[in-house]
Amino acid sequence: MVGKSLKYVALFGLLLAINLLIINKFYRNNQKQAHAQKILNEIAEATNLQNQFQYSGNPYVLGVYETNASFGDSRVANLKSFFRKYNSPLYDYADLIVQVSDQNGFDYRLLPAIAMQESNVCKYIPDDSHNCWGWGIYGSTVTKFNSYDDAIKTIAAGIKKDYIDKGLVTASAIMEKYTPSSTGSWAHGVNTFLRALE
Repeated sequence: MVGKSLKYVALFGLLLAINLLIINKFYRNNQKQAHAQKILNEIAEATNLQNQFQYSGNPYVLGVYETNASFGDSRVANLKSFFRKYNSPLYDYADLIVQVSDQNGFDYRLLPAIAMQESNVCKYIPDDSHNCWGWGIYGSTVTKFNSYDDAIKTIAAGIKKDYIDKGLVTASAIMEKYTPSSTGSWAHGVNTFLRALE
């Protein structure tokens, strides 16, 4: 009789411990999600970003974008501040990002916003890939670049040719081709980081 009681107590204790572990894990996951959402909410603004990638801060002269980026360009300073905040290796490439964005006729914030969404601005990328944008990464295929410089120039030209020139000028439109499996979270993230860079 005492043996059966001890078995029930032990079984009850085991079930209680398992339940506590499950509750603790669920609580921690909810806390992480709540924290991430809080950060996104802090930097998100309630603005409509229609046709956001058609704008560049450089002067518009006779239908041509000027491509003279310098360290004095406030857009470069804005990117450097953003990259420093997230300890990104793209810090040294802020001027190049502004320059290639102007050359390709899209908003200078687009490349950093995609890099933030895809890799937390290069913190989580395949080894030796220099690919912060998830460009050509699917299944077991991993597109690698020789340098960040090479990646930035190649991806900017690809975005111009495969997206902007085809009328895909919003995060939602780009998402449908760039990452068709996303149910909207990709576009939401990109828009959030575009606003953070305003």
